[in-house]
Amino acid sequence: MTQPLQFVAPEDTARANFYGLIARLFYAPPGEQLISELLRSPSIEGDAPIAAAWREMVEACRNAYPVTLENEHTELFVGTGKAEVTPYLSHYVVKYSTDNPLVELRQQLAAWGMGRREEVSEYEDHVCGVCEAMRFAIAVQHRSAEEQREFFERFIYRGAIAFCDAVSASKNARFYLHVARFARAFFDIEKAAFEMVG
Repeated sequence: MTQPLQFVAPEDTARANFYGLIARLFYAPPGEQLISELLRSPSIEGDAPIAAAWREMVEACRNAYPVTLENEHTELFVGTGKAEVTPYLSHYVVKYSTDNPLVELRQQLAAWGMGRREEVSEYEDHVCGVCEAMRFAIAVQHRSAEEQREFFERFIYRGAIAFCDAVSASKNARFYLHVARFARAFFDIEKAAFEMVG
């Protein structure tokens, strides 16, 4: 017996794409092709914070050069010794030395049949990892709204907001200032939407 086809609603496709874009931008600096795609992308209409943040991020692409972006990305998130802004979200939510949200995240990912590939050096709580997990849960696994909400609230929102604020506060963030503002606006929309369905 074949499995019934599952269709992803257009709004969920857009959400999954935004999670994927955020993951891609924070994982590595965008190259010429991604910059070009962003410059050709349709605008987000309206005067909501996410629309303004999108326009500013796309506008920042006009004067973005891959070498400059690579230097900025390294300075902010990789560094030599210690990154200026850690992209690991557990860092922003641990209150006590006995807290270990990474263990809970790994358990949840395993329950969903996901896990870190052997060749990947970043831990699962990297902002890119949790965004990519959410993209996969929406677009591929078709997880219910309740499952998505629980994952978002447990493993993404608080840490991601604090991470975006840390990027925005950095004097070395130029292009990534706009990426962080866009990501934060998107996460705030997700939070509000989940509260409506929850």
